[in-house]
This record gives sequence, C-alpha cells and structure tokens, in this order.
Amino acid sequence: MTRLYAGGCACGAIRYETGSQPVFENHCQCRDCQKRSGTGHGSYLSFAGKADVRITGEAKTWRVAADSGAEKIHAFCPTCGTPVYLTFVAMPDVIAIHAASLDDPGQFNPQAVTYTIRGHVWDTVDPALLQFERMPPG
Repeated sequence: MTRLYAGGCACGAIRYETGSQPVFENHCQCRDCQKRSGTGHGSYLSFAGKADVRITGEAKTWRVAADSGAEKIHAFCPTCGTPVYLTFVAMPDVIAIHAASLDDPGQFNPQAVTYTIRGHVWDTVDPALLQFERMPPG
C-alpha cells in the first residue's frame, strides 16, 4: 500500500500530494531556516522525484544561496505567506516539503539534524537524532 503525503498552505490556495516516499527527513538549524520558520529550525521531508509531487496553486518564490553557493528556491503562498516547499538549482529533481504543511504532520519522521552549530538552547530537538554541523555528504 502506497502512503500518500498531502498538504498545503494555511489558506488552502496551494496544495500538494505524492505517493513517493521521502529520501531524507530532517530538522535544519541554519540561520535561513530559523528566520523563515520564526523559530530555531525548519523541518523537511525531501523527495527525489519532484515530477511525482503534484502541486496545485501558484506559489511565489525567492532564491537564496546555500553555504555551498548553490541556489535554493523557496516557495510560499502569496496569500497567507505559508512556506510550503523548496527546490534546489543544483539538484533539480529534488523537492523538500515543509513538515508543518502536511495535512498529517505525524507522518514526519526526522532522521537527522543539520547545521547544529547554529542551534539554540531554547529550541531543542531529539538528542538521539544524528547531528551534522553541515549537510551530510549525499
């Protein structure tokens, strides 16, 4: 049985769904994720087949350079401002969905924490998760 991952923004203008399985699920404590989430980390499910994720609605995007220099393209709802997903110029087939945008956030099963050197004592995550000071080698 295929597990469906579905979700969208707070107002419902943007929706997504996929029957694909995530290849990586993580919390990221980089400063970009902290600023965008308004807390100490962002949480993501990354899927290898962007083409397998059906997205409805028109997102607004903005680009930012990762510490590697590669561009990340963040997509958010222009109506309610909810961050929904991001894509990567260097890996055009990958899409990362914001865990909080899932209809069932309980589907998120984090495997690791990235950019732990930028974490805060007031934003703790499960200490049993693998910890990386940067993105792990892929």
